Amino acid sequence: MTESPAMTHVTLLDWNALQPGDALPPLELPPISRLDLALYCGASGDHNPIHVDIDFAKSAGMPDVFAHGMLSAAWLARLLTNWVPQPAIRSLDVRFAALTHVGERISCTGTVAEKFEREGRRSVLLKVASANANGVIKLSGEALVAWL
Repeated sequence: MTESPAMTHVTLLDWNALQPGDALPPLELPPISRLDLALYCGASGDHNPIHVDIDFAKSAGMPDVFAHGMLSAAWLARLLTNWVPQPAIRSLDVRFAALTHVGERISCTGTVAEKFEREGRRSVLLKVASANANGVIKLSGEALVAWL
């Protein structure tokens, strides 16, 4: 199998070197397109027309279609898997704060909030968020990462 240039191999970081306040490398996304929303509909099986049909969105009182909340959550998950291997992620809890509109550029960020050992397992609690270029928070939450 040939490796895609976008495919990365992530290794677990040195837990001893992490400190509260340390930042994860941010995930910067290109502007959200209508194609992105249509592709997510197909990939997720969520075919709610409010995400792809402008006439439907307007009939519901919205100015335009908007991104699926779970697409935004998936971007936060990608932020994490760019930082640690997927099996290290124990939980990701998010709160939806604002709609994400077509054309917005979203940045996902995370910081180490707490570092601890419990029952012999080293872990970190992260604060994560996604925001648009104006700093409007779209999602915020926490993730728990355990060293394997």
